[in-house]
Amino acid sequence: MKKQIRALIAKPGLDGHDRGALIIAQALRDHGMEVIYTGLRQSPAQIAHAAIQEDVDVVGLSSLSGAHKSLFPKVVEALKANGAADIPVIGGGVIPAEDIPYLEEKGVAKIFTSGTPTTMIATYIQQLVDPDRGVVQPPNKIAHIGVAVENIDAALPFYQDTLGLKLMEVEEVSSEQVRVAFLSIGETQIELLEPTSEESPIRKFIDKKGEGIHHIAFDVDDIQARLEHYKENGVSLIHETPKQGAHNSQIAFLHPKAGHGVLYELCQPSKKE
Repeated sequence: MKKQIRALIAKPGLDGHDRGALIIAQALRDHGMEVIYTGLRQSPAQIAHAAIQEDVDVVGLSSLSGAHKSLFPKVVEALKANGAADIPVIGGGVIPAEDIPYLEEKGVAKIFTSGTPTTMIATYIQQLVDPDRGVVQPPNKIAHIGVAVENIDAALPFYQDTLGLKLMEVEEVSSEQVRVAFLSIGETQIELLEPTSEESPIRKFIDKKGEGIHHIAFDVDDIQARLEHYKENGVSLIHETPKQGAHNSQIAFLHPKAGHGVLYELCQPSKKE
């Protein structure tokens, strides 16, 4: 039987509002964790002391006051000074995106911005505490950018002659009712997508929005595990299981509403013999 995760939720500094922290604390309890809440107006030293005394697995900090750049690193430093550098610190609240790289450089393991589903926070903590669960890694790279065009032959002069990109090959993907031209650029590709029937998703896209960027594809490992992870965390998917794509790859699309209006594709390349 796995050990129950113990999490400490704290409000450092003079911040007088803790509704968000209490919501997170309850969400973590709902995911089977034991949660210790230190209350308002705690100093970094007090938070570190409580974390050590309670023998917690993770410290979660919440800040709405704007003092996170000072207070969060001080909690990390206080843990280190007391021989507890192995207790990871995560944070959330009203944290500007510009401050996230700084906080991570100072040792905060993860910053969750406003609107992050509580399920994702709980899943991250579970993966952080139990590496055997397998943390879902970022995509390897941008595999390609898909561009919808009426006619590949008419579009190629711009990409080949004006931009100087090299045409690698042209392939028809019957399952998607589309003809695809692959042009290399650095370690990624531009894919020109020409509909081959009136029922093609690309045909419908062009009819609605005109030619242009259709999707961005990420190169990933273990696409099925990634889809299951997204599904568990409430991410809207177009495909819950992979399907065959170009070059015998395995592909799946996330719903545009998950990507704030951008259609993202996951692409797992076929294994070379």
